[in-house]
Amino acid sequence: MTTDEISGKWLLEGVYPDLAVMLRVQQVLFSGRTAYQHVEVVESRLFGRSLVLDGKTQSTERDEHIYHQSLVQPAMLLHPNPVSVFIGGGGEGGTLREALSHRSVQRAVMLDLDREVVELCRQHLPNHHQGSFDDPRVELLHQDARGYLENTGEQFDVMIMDLVDPLEGGTAYLLYTQEYYNLVRSRLKPGGILVTQSGPAGLLSHQECFTTIYRTLSSIFAHSTPYQVHVPAFQTLWGFTLASDSPLQSLSAAAVDGLIAQRLGHELAFYDGETHLSMFNLPKFLRSSIAAETRVNRDDSPVFMT
Repeated sequence: MTTDEISGKWLLEGVYPDLAVMLRVQQVLFSGRTAYQHVEVVESRLFGRSLVLDGKTQSTERDEHIYHQSLVQPAMLLHPNPVSVFIGGGGEGGTLREALSHRSVQRAVMLDLDREVVELCRQHLPNHHQGSFDDPRVELLHQDARGYLENTGEQFDVMIMDLVDPLEGGTAYLLYTQEYYNLVRSRLKPGGILVTQSGPAGLLSHQECFTTIYRTLSSIFAHSTPYQVHVPAFQTLWGFTLASDSPLQSLSAAAVDGLIAQRLGHELAFYDGETHLSMFNLPKFLRSSIAAETRVNRDDSPVFMT
C-alpha cells in the first residue's frame, strides 16, 4: 500500500509497544466517553461492526463467534448439567448468547458495570447479542461484580469472566487476583466451573498476563487448565483458563460433538470436537512459560497487561 492509498478514516490500535495496526473504517457509529471508559463502535469492510474500549478492540462481527464460543462452550460442556450461570462483563451480549444456547440453563445473572456500553451494544451490535438481553432467564445488573459476589449468597454452576484486560487504572484489574478468585470459588456450587478470558497468548505477549492468570488460579483451585485460540481481530493467539475443585475431563472430539448435539441441538460456527482438541494442545513456548511462571496476582501486587 502506498501513501496515496491511505485515505479516509482509519482506526489505529497499538498491539505491542513497538507495533500498531490500522483498520480502514467505513462508518463511526459512536465515539465518546462513558463514566468508565472511552467507547467506539465502528464499521469496516473487513470486520463489520466492532466494539473498541480504551483503544482496544473487544470484538467484531466477523470473528466474535470464535472468541465467545471459545470462552463459553468448553466450560458449559464440561459441566454435567449447567442450570445457573454467572457472567462478569460481557457487554456485547455474545457471551450471554452462547450460555443461553444450552437448554439446561434456567438462570443467567450478567453483571456489566458500564450500563452505557451495554445500551450501545444493544443498539449497534444486534448480530452479537441476537436478542439475548431480552431472554426471560436473564437478570442483567450494572454494578461491580466483586461487590455483588461479596453480598450475595447465591451459587452458580458455571461462572464466566468476560472482562476487559487487567490494565493499570482500568476497571477490572482487581477481578484477576487471588482474593477475587477465592470469592468466586465460594460462589460456585459443588462441581462448579470457572472460566476467564486470560489475555493475549501469542509468542510476543503471553507473559503479559496469561501465564500469571493461570498461575494465580492454580494456587486457588484444585484443577486448572489453560487453552488458546487465534482471534483474527486481536492479531494474536488469545488465552483462556478453566478452573474447578472437581476434575476437568479430557473430552474426545466425538464426545464434544455428541454433547453439542445433545445439549444445543445445532452445530456451532467455530467450536466442535476437532477444534476443542486444537485449543487445548498448547504450543511448546506456552507450556514452557506456564511451567516457569512464579508470579501470582494479589490485590496489593497485581500484574498489569502492558
